[in-house]
Parts: sequence; structure tokens; C-alpha cells
Amino acid sequence: MAGAARARKNAPPREDVLAAAMEMIAERGLEKLTMAALGREVGMSSGHLLYYFHSKDELLLQTLEWSEGRLGAERGRLLSRGGDARERLDAYVDLYVPDGHRDPHWTLWLEVWNRSQNADDDARARQAAIEGAWHRDLVALIAEGVSRGEFRPVDPDRFAARLRALLDGFSIHVAIGLRGTDRAQILHHVREFLDDGLARGDA
Repeated sequence: MAGAARARKNAPPREDVLAAAMEMIAERGLEKLTMAALGREVGMSSGHLLYYFHSKDELLLQTLEWSEGRLGAERGRLLSRGGDARERLDAYVDLYVPDGHRDPHWTLWLEVWNRSQNADDDARARQAAIEGAWHRDLVALIAEGVSRGEFRPVDPDRFAARLRALLDGFSIHVAIGLRGTDRAQILHHVREFLDDGLARGDA
């Protein structure tokens, strides 16, 4: 018992474990992220990792939440910097779309959502919170653009839902490396969609 307490006291901070997990996904791929391999990386046994996270599903979800927290902070900085709503909307899209094939955040996102078929209500609620944060920020930005006369009048919630569905579909193609759908092409498609959907008729 004393040994277990000592091991917990000397364990790396939770954030260090999550950062190490994300780094392993980026460098080696999700398939190489096992409890044993992560334990070796952070100097913990797989048993101790299970003590903290209870399952690999929980480890992956917490790692995604940690990564989303960092993205959320960056998104907040982008959206609060002032200037044209369209410029900030393009920055939002740029942040949303994966950097390329096997983008680590999107690789993790896809795995967590794939596992969510058997997730409990708490895990599903936490996943919904991640999506909700992206959606609320997008709705607020579109509503701002409409109220300032930069965008034509649209229902911000409905437009945001459709735009995010488009972004998700294209982003999955980029993340899995589907031929003919690289990041530059996707950004061009999305910007055309925004031009068509938000440009004012009198512009």
C-alpha cells in the first residue's frame, strides 16, 4: 500500500501524461499508443496509468479534451482580435481543417468518436461539450457579421450547423489522406461556399 501511495506521489502531472500521449500520436501514430508504451514514456507502469485513467478510452478522451483546451484558447484569441468578421471566419476555418494526412488531433478525434458507439452517457456528454464549444463560437461570429452588415441575413445557428458539417466531411478526407482532397483544395472549396452563402447581394 505504501509503495502504491509513493508511486502516485511521484507520478508526473496529469497534463504531462496527456501531452506525452499526444506527442506519441503525432510521432508514431495512434496504433503505437498503448498503456505500456505511454508508461515507459512518462516513467509509470501501465497499472498506474490504469489507476488514473481506468481505461484506454478514458485516456484518449482526456487527451482529446486537453488538446481541445489548447485549440479553444487559440480559437478564442483568433476570434477576439477584432477586424472583419470574414477574416476571423477564415481564421476559424484554417484552425478547424487538419494540417494534413494523419494530423494528430484529428487522428485522435476520429478514434474517440469511433469508440463512442459504446461510450457511457458521461463520455457522450463530454464529447458533445467539445462540439458545442466550436459551434457556439461559430454561431456568435456569424451573428456578429450579420449584425454589422458584413454578411447577408442568415440564421446563424442553421448556417453554422451546415458549415460545420461541410468542414467535418472535408476534414475527415484530409485526415485520412483521401486522394484528391488535400488541405489547400479543401480551404478553397470552403471559402467558395462562404462566398456563396454569406456575400451580400449589394456587395
